[in-house]
Amino acid sequence: MTGQIALITGGSRGLGRNAALHLAKAGVNSIITYHANEAAALETIAEVEARGAKGVALQLDTADIAGFDAFKETLQSKLTSEFGRTDFDFLLNNAGTGVRALFVDTTEDQFDEMMNIHLKGVFFLTQKLVPVLKDGGRILNVSSGLARFSFPGSVAYAIMKGGVETLTRYLARELGPRGISVNTLAPGAVETDFRGGEVRDNKDMNAQIASMASMGRVGLPDDIGPVVSSLFLSESNWVTGQRIEASGGMLV
Repeated sequence: MTGQIALITGGSRGLGRNAALHLAKAGVNSIITYHANEAAALETIAEVEARGAKGVALQLDTADIAGFDAFKETLQSKLTSEFGRTDFDFLLNNAGTGVRALFVDTTEDQFDEMMNIHLKGVFFLTQKLVPVLKDGGRILNVSSGLARFSFPGSVAYAIMKGGVETLTRYLARELGPRGISVNTLAPGAVETDFRGGEVRDNKDMNAQIASMASMGRVGLPDDIGPVVSSLFLSESNWVTGQRIEASGGMLV
């Protein structure tokens, strides 16, 4: 079915951008959010539209819970003016950043930043948007392989992703009566600009991670976008409350 609408947080770059592009090839329109880089967001929209779908870029700070009411109003206005609808079909909670610090060195500010972006923000943004999500729609919360396996320096980030995985199960239970499926997508290490592009640009780290993956390499954005598209567009709405890891068989 074409003409469906996906809302993708953090869709201007990395995995969110790749998801929007793969969905566009299937005829799915995207509303992407960006934090500060409007130019990158508009470039993504141009590529979405080059693939035959429609795109809209909206600014959103997913850590600013106080701004969610205004964002919801803007979203509803765009749904009406750009798509002639009052609801959307898919929500991809993808926006995020990372911090590298050992447990003993993690500051309260770093902890709070990870919590606000990756857990509190996801919780309350989803709460705000659920009334606008179509019955029978789908939610996909992005977690991380780091919620299953442990690498020093990622503790604050990883425990928030563990919270997101628990949130996913509760949302699946509570939204099930509306026919909404809710799942977690947990990518492994992927070559993006996440956390300064360390996986992409640090050759030693890249090689170390690749040695632990069954596929013998780290992930690429094009490994993740098709998984998002498949989970949104397949007929497997019966799959809900699950954690799907796309890590190339990391530490299996």
